[in-house]
Amino acid sequence: MERIVLASGSPRRKEILKKNNVKFDIITSTAEENYPLDFSKEQIAMLLALKKAMDVETQCDEGIIIAADTIVYIDEVLGKPADFEEAVYMLKKLNGKIHEVITGVCVIRAKSFDRVIFYDSTKVYFKELNEERIKDYIASGEVWDKAGGYAIQGKGVELIKKIDGDYYNVMGLPFEKLKLVLANRFNVKL
Repeated sequence: MERIVLASGSPRRKEILKKNNVKFDIITSTAEENYPLDFSKEQIAMLLALKKAMDVETQCDEGIIIAADTIVYIDEVLGKPADFEEAVYMLKKLNGKIHEVITGVCVIRAKSFDRVIFYDSTKVYFKELNEERIKDYIASGEVWDKAGGYAIQGKGVELIKKIDGDYYNVMGLPFEKLKLVLANRFNVKL
């Protein structure tokens, strides 16, 4: 099978590929995560995935590069909280509401013009949380390095009422869509 390179240091994306028995190498992207202010949430996620894939492609002579970027959206893009106050702000904003998790994915065959960019979107329904529960969750340490300040695959699952869409997408990589793209466009079967 052709070499697969994950252009991400995300433990969650690594976990998804490992759970699905995919053999891959990791090269972490150092691309800047900036975007035009007039882009839609879907365009933002796809642009950031493209930037990561192109950055890693400069370090690869061969293989299929997979890059992804996940954003949490509820009236605005919620990135990764920088501090306690920002984590409180994000969790209060999500509290009792529905938000969208959008993951942009870019797949590139190194040193070619063969590339596909797509996104997946999942609706996440948050439970009503009191201030103590929000602060306890932040104290767990799970909020850091997570878009929107929560992790569905960890203690954050207790904050969620239900989801509509792909669970793996909320973790950071819509695996079923990725499998289809790899099979149909790149002739790579996972």
